[in-house]
Amino acid sequence: MPHSAFRIFLLSALSATLSSAAGLEARAAADNTVYVTSTDKFCMIMPRTPHTNIGDSEHPGGMQSYCSPNGRYDSSQGELPAQFWSNVAFKSGSGKNGKRYAQLTGCIQPELLDRLNPDDSGGQYDSSGGAGGTGNPQGSVCLGYQHYVELVEPAGPRACIKCCDDPTDCPTNKDTQGCPDVIPGNYFNCG
Repeated sequence: MPHSAFRIFLLSALSATLSSAAGLEARAAADNTVYVTSTDKFCMIMPRTPHTNIGDSEHPGGMQSYCSPNGRYDSSQGELPAQFWSNVAFKSGSGKNGKRYAQLTGCIQPELLDRLNPDDSGGQYDSSGGAGGTGNPQGSVCLGYQHYVELVEPAGPRACIKCCDDPTDCPTNKDTQGCPDVIPGNYFNCG
């Protein structure tokens, strides 16, 4: 093998090994990314089109990230009104198997965001459910975590989002049970 071909082969093999060893993955687009660091710095998935029920938004291109005014970091992301959460709690810690998580739970004011229908019973977005376990929206991620689950229930009116390293802390199989069952937290005085 000529010297230059050997160098290319060696660099390719080294690159593949380092990527595999480091667990590097393709980065999701900013408008397909969520995160939770506090009650005023977060992004969550919402319908892309105004006045859309959560369930009706669950198709390719039907969803995008919407962020708090202090959490938006890219022009492709929508911005939630400052008063979207009327009663919100942030919590982080260790889950069932000792892995990290961060979550927001509480009441929302869906009438402040034109993407939502206030009488919609809601639905779920996540990183590990959907067709083939590729997420809903597909390829969506939570910055700094392996998984996330989010429910938006405008008629509740409540919402919840949890980012976690252990999928058992972010169950995607309870999508019809509501925020209190999927992500226990603060939902006092939502109705």
